[in-house]
Amino acid sequence: MMSDFALKSSNTPGAKRRGKLGGSIALVGALILGSAAAMPAQAQNTKIGFVNTERILRESGPAKTAQSKIEAEFKKRDDELQRLNNSLRSQAEKFDKDAPVLSESDRVKRQRELSNLDTDLQRKRREFQEDFNRRRNEEFSGIVTKANEAIKRIAEQESYDLIIQDAVTVNPRIDITDKVIQSLGK
Repeated sequence: MMSDFALKSSNTPGAKRRGKLGGSIALVGALILGSAAAMPAQAQNTKIGFVNTERILRESGPAKTAQSKIEAEFKKRDDELQRLNNSLRSQAEKFDKDAPVLSESDRVKRQRELSNLDTDLQRKRREFQEDFNRRRNEEFSGIVTKANEAIKRIAEQESYDLIIQDAVTVNPRIDITDKVIQSLGK
């Protein structure tokens, strides 16, 4: 037996439309569930893995070795840049102290010298950074190649259907990054 409210609401003009819409939604839901049930067992049991490339390039043995090698390679140039930077800073401080007693021509001359030193230092820093990045990319491209080989090996050995690199969010249960890092350490 229907309540008075149910009887009144079912007699309103929009009640038939809501009933049809509800039926349509139920039909679509049944179709979706039915199609999921009709999927082959393979597709329902797809084994997926995830690899965090950034972690590999930061934590793996070859990455740490490459980073140390590059830092050692560029240490002399980095030290020279630090020396030039300190020299420029001390000259600028000396200029600030001496400026009130310098003649106009001496003040302009020293400002120009400081400006030239600063421009030279900025150019050397830029060249250093470009060379450092180029060298780092060379070293790390080899590590990425080895990591991809390790990922393929793990995928074959453990029967993964799909391995994703670098996703927005991932369940830790499917993260195989540690296995790849361990494989690279061998």
